[in-house]
Amino acid sequence: MKPDSKFHDRLIALQNNMSNFALSLTANKEEADDLTQETMLKALDNKEKYTENTNFKGWVFTIMRNIFINNYRRIIRSQTIIDTTDNLYHLSLPQDSGFESPESSYNATEIRRIIAEFPDEYRKPFSMYADGYKYEEIATEMGIPLGTVKSRIFFARKKLQNILADFR
Repeated sequence: MKPDSKFHDRLIALQNNMSNFALSLTANKEEADDLTQETMLKALDNKEKYTENTNFKGWVFTIMRNIFINNYRRIIRSQTIIDTTDNLYHLSLPQDSGFESPESSYNATEIRRIIAEFPDEYRKPFSMYADGYKYEEIATEMGIPLGTVKSRIFFARKKLQNILADFR
């Protein structure tokens, strides 16, 4: 049996497991089928990168998880509205913010000023988190443990809530 056919056979044998894993990620049958198909194509395109006698299923599932994450991030980026007008006209339009009245919402400038006064150890992870970074990315960037990142963000959020509660 040729090495290529062995790789193909192993990939085909994983198809049901891949479909189940894709469904757990997407919670949608059609999207799960697309994700499974895309994963199989990516695995076939990169079969030379697979090392024999290692966890084949883990390798394939890692490919699937990475494709799912990349697709999710692409969707989020495409839904982000960037206001390029000189006076930020679109961002200044009244929107349903969930607040009962304009008086109960806080000025974004005031919130940024408060956050800027936080010590670096709290301001940097909190700002990165608010900018959309994941906990793991922040930990890597700052060179600190994941638990430390989570606790610093938690404490910064609590401090901000306490400070803003005084403004009411």
